[in-house]
Amino acid sequence: MTTKTLRLRVARITPVAEGIRSFELVSRDGRALPDFEAGAHLDVQVPTLNGMRQYSLCNDPGETHRYVIAVQRDANGRGGSRAMHDHVHVGDTLTVSEPVNDFPLLYARSYVLIAGGIGITPLLSMARLLERTGAEWVLHYCARDAGRTAFRELLTSPSFAGRVHLHHDGGDPAKGLDVRALLSTRGPGTRLYCCGPSGLMKAVREAALLNRWPWEKVHFEAFTAEGTAATHSTPEEDFEVTLRSTGQVLRVPAGKSVLNVLRTHGVKVESDCEAGSCGTCLTRVCEGTPEHRDTFFQTEPAGEARMLVCVSRARSKRLVLDL
Repeated sequence: MTTKTLRLRVARITPVAEGIRSFELVSRDGRALPDFEAGAHLDVQVPTLNGMRQYSLCNDPGETHRYVIAVQRDANGRGGSRAMHDHVHVGDTLTVSEPVNDFPLLYARSYVLIAGGIGITPLLSMARLLERTGAEWVLHYCARDAGRTAFRELLTSPSFAGRVHLHHDGGDPAKGLDVRALLSTRGPGTRLYCCGPSGLMKAVREAALLNRWPWEKVHFEAFTAEGTAATHSTPEEDFEVTLRSTGQVLRVPAGKSVLNVLRTHGVKVESDCEAGSCGTCLTRVCEGTPEHRDTFFQTEPAGEARMLVCVSRARSKRLVLDL
């Protein structure tokens, strides 16, 4: 489940919206970079932090001379975005993984792409590919205002004319994209891809269910545990976690991850991405049945004896964890 790492030079840093910068990464010796597919991301070793952060590639997958990621500064985040903005400079060398794709662009007769905020990054890579290959597609991008619309100049360029629709709600989602109306009809063979804030993804999921979109044709990319929960079709319920070492019983309410509950009670669990993709927080389950919500277990079954506590929950009323 591990990937090789690369040492890449930061060739360019560009402001692409308020609080968002793109980072162009190239090989230090001028060689071509490993291929990537639309929807892929890099695990980036962020300066000053012990751990990796995941950032989606947003350039055209046909490019082999560079990787481009975009990072939105989050004052309330875990520090990765602030470190990227404050401590990474042109000429620096970053350690990154080879591209990893948990959000692949599957074949379809046509595509509907819905992005919100920094969620534009994987969908922009998809849009570049779809436009270059002559596919049928449309992109709806939701942002607070024009200043916070990442890559606005590119998205409003003639090459994307008629394909890209920008929606600015001024901070009031009721004034933004009407996803129920948008998804009220579905062309034959159409796939839906969505990435953005948890509220947007929850609205898209509910609209897709209401309008009977085939669930295998609806795809989400979640950057956080909250986003993963928003895109999951099973309602969340409370359950209990028992720590095997002490017998301590902790309640995990709906809307809160096992990992966060453990932290609140002083239980230390190593973690990294906190979105279910890296496997760092893998924990053994002694009793009970986990409900897997991760993307880590894709090439092998997760089973009932282990789980990623950052995003996964419980099918049973109680889990006993080997902690």
